[in-house]
Amino acid sequence: MLEQALCWLNGRIMPLAEAAIPVNDHGLLYGDGVFEGIRFYRRRAFRLRRHLQRLELSARAIDLQIPYSRTELTVAVERMITASNHDSGYIRLMVTRGAGLLGLNPQGCGTPNVIIVADQLDLVGQQSRERGARLIVSSVRRLAADGLDPRIKSLNYLNHILAKIEANHAGADETVLLNAQGRVAEGTADNIFIVRGGTLMTPPCSEGALEGITRELILASAEELGIPHQITPLGVYDLYAADECFLTGTGAEMIPVASIGNRRVGQCPGPLFERLQRGFHEAIAAECGGIVP
Repeated sequence: MLEQALCWLNGRIMPLAEAAIPVNDHGLLYGDGVFEGIRFYRRRAFRLRRHLQRLELSARAIDLQIPYSRTELTVAVERMITASNHDSGYIRLMVTRGAGLLGLNPQGCGTPNVIIVADQLDLVGQQSRERGARLIVSSVRRLAADGLDPRIKSLNYLNHILAKIEANHAGADETVLLNAQGRVAEGTADNIFIVRGGTLMTPPCSEGALEGITRELILASAEELGIPHQITPLGVYDLYAADECFLTGTGAEMIPVASIGNRRVGQCPGPLFERLQRGFHEAIAAECGGIVP
């Protein structure tokens, strides 16, 4: 945690320990709300406009009115970055349904609560980033789009938490969630890519993958670098047969994968991963200034 960590709550910055929302907020009671995770480097938010666009779409999809404009949220995020104790870190921006009566009906809820927290986040330790993460395939399935569309970044991540618990029990760094048809969807908090025969591949969002902003960047970088790439359904076989595998996400950034289900991945980190990671760092440097290692 940051020393004297701060929180922006409905327009006010305060110590995180003093921030509070009503216990009958439907975000707490039922996971009724949406969020975005945003990285900042050299005190500048990375891809902030794209994150706020996605937040708005998630809120619209669940009929939730955000009580602040995009401009106001941009200023709020910038204020939190300025107030933080770190040059680089992680922003969690949440919009809850607001306080209401017990019961699932959101009609009686009041004004949504908007919360912004700046802190540090590292999904795996430095050793795992250097040697490569160890993955397992989870027994927990990614919720289908006809249950909860994966494009909605809701506050309810219980199925992903259950998958993460499996990884913890197995001594793994992360787990792969499959969809109801047994095809690869994503990790608990990241998108997944593989390389086979020099071609970069990742599952389509229709298979249960989040429309990841880092995923977008990696695909755009592959296009610019002339790397063959496909958005295509993947099975567990494809993971086991991969020459390279890596995870991407705002929280994850880019993490090479060393093994999946105790099977060694061909190369870790592989040459395509290293090329794409250089492009990722260059994009951060171009948008946030300086050189990001």
